[in-house]
Amino acid sequence: MDPADVCVLLPTMNEAETIGDVVDGFRAEGFENVLVMDGDSTDGTREIADEHGARVVVQSEEGKGQAVREAMDYVDAPYVLMADGDGTYRPEDAERMLEPLEDGYEHVIGDRFGDMRAGAMTRLNQFGNRAINRAFGLIHGENLRDILSGYRAFTRESFEQLTLTSDGFGIETEMAVECVKRGVPTKVVPITYLPRPSGSNTNLRPFRDGGIIFLELYRRAKTNNPLFYFGSVGIISVLVGVLLGGYVGVEWVTRRVSHEVIAVVAALGIIFGVQLLMFGVLSDLILTLHREQLQRIEEVRDD
Repeated sequence: MDPADVCVLLPTMNEAETIGDVVDGFRAEGFENVLVMDGDSTDGTREIADEHGARVVVQSEEGKGQAVREAMDYVDAPYVLMADGDGTYRPEDAERMLEPLEDGYEHVIGDRFGDMRAGAMTRLNQFGNRAINRAFGLIHGENLRDILSGYRAFTRESFEQLTLTSDGFGIETEMAVECVKRGVPTKVVPITYLPRPSGSNTNLRPFRDGGIIFLELYRRAKTNNPLFYFGSVGIISVLVGVLLGGYVGVEWVTRRVSHEVIAVVAALGIIFGVQLLMFGVLSDLILTLHREQLQRIEEVRDD
């Protein structure tokens, strides 16, 4: 691929310690078009990036998701190679990331677990990443191995198909879900993931951001896997109702004590849960029919 057809996108927020080396690394690989979307850094990140030859744009609002979405207004190339400005991704892996786009894929994810160097990720973060990836596979039916990876390559055209609303670190999750939902051909390739250089501080807050990501996975299931979205709540409601009903039954049999209010709540819980399960099945059927219709429309267009 001609490097002139690629825009390297680097969302940043206080990455002064590393951004210069990152920009130099991609330019050394032949990528002259480097776009830094900065979240109003206060440590000189913008000035350093500019000195090293990058185009620098200050995003209108904070957050990585906002940076990625807003960057598309400034991307002037058909292909985008997205990485972080913290020096954890190797510019030397750029060719490996871009190759699948020439083979017909439209979105490429760099798998950090393919070659994760010692100290690159804490055990807590490794556990959280693996849990999120497994949850993604369960909910959305695809194993993309590392949906939280910030090293991505994609066509500008495919990006415009995605409906993205996240402002923060949930943007990678949204992109993965949208690729599955819209059938964007996606390839996962192993990459090297490096430890943060000394003096570079992370903007990630594991528990808060992890919670946001799990909620995003569940929220997106509403339109991608409604059976799971409604069924999971329905099952919980039925189980709670059965447990409360069992308690009422045991109390009546053993102590002749009636709990009318609890019994009513148990009955409502079971009824509500069954209704949600039925609604989930119907929604899943409608979604399946909708996808079949879209596939037929695409086949007619191709003919």
